[in-house]
Amino acid sequence: MTILEEKFFAKLTEAGIPEVPDRFSVVAHHQEIPQSILTEIGTFIRIFDRVTQRSTWQEAVTTDAPEIARSPRREVCFFSAWDFHLPPERPFDWQAIEFNDNGSGLFLAGLINATFYEIADLQKCADIQPPLQFSALSELVASFVEEEARRFYGEFPQGIFLILDDAESLERGKFQSELRLMRDLWQDRGWQVEIASPTETQWDGRRLLAKGKEVSFIVNRSTDFFWQADVFSSLRAAYAAGEVYVAPNPFTYITRSDKRLLEFFSVPYWDEELGIQPEERICLSTHVPETHLLREDNIEEIASRKEEFFFKPLYSFASRGVLTSSQVGRSRLHRLIEKGKPYVAQKKVPKSTLRLPGTRENTCLWTDLRVWTYRGQIFLLSGRASRHPELLDLTSPGGWIPTYAR
Repeated sequence: MTILEEKFFAKLTEAGIPEVPDRFSVVAHHQEIPQSILTEIGTFIRIFDRVTQRSTWQEAVTTDAPEIARSPRREVCFFSAWDFHLPPERPFDWQAIEFNDNGSGLFLAGLINATFYEIADLQKCADIQPPLQFSALSELVASFVEEEARRFYGEFPQGIFLILDDAESLERGKFQSELRLMRDLWQDRGWQVEIASPTETQWDGRRLLAKGKEVSFIVNRSTDFFWQADVFSSLRAAYAAGEVYVAPNPFTYITRSDKRLLEFFSVPYWDEELGIQPEERICLSTHVPETHLLREDNIEEIASRKEEFFFKPLYSFASRGVLTSSQVGRSRLHRLIEKGKPYVAQKKVPKSTLRLPGTRENTCLWTDLRVWTYRGQIFLLSGRASRHPELLDLTSPGGWIPTYAR
């Protein structure tokens, strides 16, 4: 381990990130993204927001949704995270691989960027845009939360701010330290904040309670996207009554984050029904790779072209259940449909590559770009460096990577 790595990893661990790199892998190198590309990405994200906020889009994509996801909601998510691939030989052909209104790692990424910038003395590089200091990022995110709370209630709410996650994740999830960091930052502002699982909530017919305290605002980190389990009964009741702010929620998920929506963005077959305009279609088709929900009527064609695709479960996170083309054939694709396991096939897009100097054979990593936005505006960059060109393998020497605008 180099002196730079030792200092970098030690400072991250001191700041509250789980032991780096043993429990949370971070790369002690950085990537730079041209500002011209980020400007284009910003335009794309605003088009996405414009399309998904239209009633024509929302009505069309919720038609067959679970009942809890059909009623429009006014919450706007503030942990919205985009994942992009930038092909190494043609980075301006960047592609939006996935979108998540519940992106983990925001505060950790902010710490990683600010810390590496200081440790690596990057202020000497005039063409690198300085990242937000962590205190400034914390204030910015808090201002988003406060704005959302006031928009929803008309004033700052009196109840607690609840950070909600599944019990298993709270016990041993990789991002539990981020939730505690978020709680501590907001408590320092004088807010009442609790972290709890759905089992610790109760609905008394008028109020949602967590640990005996009235809840006003929920930061939802659960990956049960439609709250189908019995433990969500209190949250479902409060949500149906419209008495508590929850973001993300089933409506934001089905209208923005559901992976099947990538098909609508990538191909023009449903534009009239969805309300997508011709000028929007040009941008969307240019920057969303061809994606198809697996169905009986398209499975033969996709199987014949399987080398072009990789395959994602519809309701998954952190790359769980992703299959490469070498892992599937006609029989397996048919079985997935028969067993009621919906998948999307997404055309492969090469990632940027990073050679690690000083390692055996100059170890190669494949990097992506993660962009966090709020109300159409980019406010944080990050990235992951994977040991695998297609899958997200973040074990050392891979991991989260400091990312800056150039």
